[in-house]
Amino acid sequence: MMFDTEGVVLAALIFVAAMLYASVGHAGASGYLAAMALFGVAPEVMKPTALSLNILVALIATFKFYRAGAFSWRIFLPLAAGSVPLAWLGGTLVLPGHFYKPLVGMVLVYAAWASLKRASRPQDAQLRTPPTVLLIACGAVLGLLSGLTGVGGGIFLSPLLLFLRWAEVRVISGIAAAFILLNSIAGLLGVIRVAPELPAALPLWAVAAIAGGFLGAELGSRRLGNAGIQRALALVLAVAGVKMIATA
Repeated sequence: MMFDTEGVVLAALIFVAAMLYASVGHAGASGYLAAMALFGVAPEVMKPTALSLNILVALIATFKFYRAGAFSWRIFLPLAAGSVPLAWLGGTLVLPGHFYKPLVGMVLVYAAWASLKRASRPQDAQLRTPPTVLLIACGAVLGLLSGLTGVGGGIFLSPLLLFLRWAEVRVISGIAAAFILLNSIAGLLGVIRVAPELPAALPLWAVAAIAGGFLGAELGSRRLGNAGIQRALALVLAVAGVKMIATA
């Protein structure tokens, strides 16, 4: 499937998803899952593939945003401490297709809603100082969900940090990128324990993800993404999410 029509079209979709997501500090897992869902890729292939691509793009985004000064160790470390062990645990769990599809479908629908909210968010209000214990607890919940579904958790973390006003928007992007990177590594290590299935087209998709991630992170670390692009992305995610739920 590497260079057939399906594989090439999926590579193009992965490039676009990586570019859009990396521009806001995300790695694109929900976008990759959406693209694979539209082409009927098997659930046991979707999870390790999304995590693998996530690692590549999140590494680029983390470097770009950190170098631009958009990061906070004080917020990131407690989140990571709670999330990494649970992301690994979630990665070791294999959900049956009739559970996995609706769960990922709900994740995609949520991601669509979060994307719309991000497109219309107001200017930053006065920031609050998050309690360390609460950061660890939030990290644990998001880490488990990350490992179970094959997303890095950024689609949940960013709206949460924005809603609670725990950091400035660009700093949230940098934190989310590093959070996704660690969770995706932990989740993939968990998946490896249960003999993951990887597609033959993965090398092609990896090149597309790296190219899109580099371009998106370069633009996003300098300025925020376009609201119209966020709304278009939300539509794609919603369609794919509903499709997965309906075909479960």
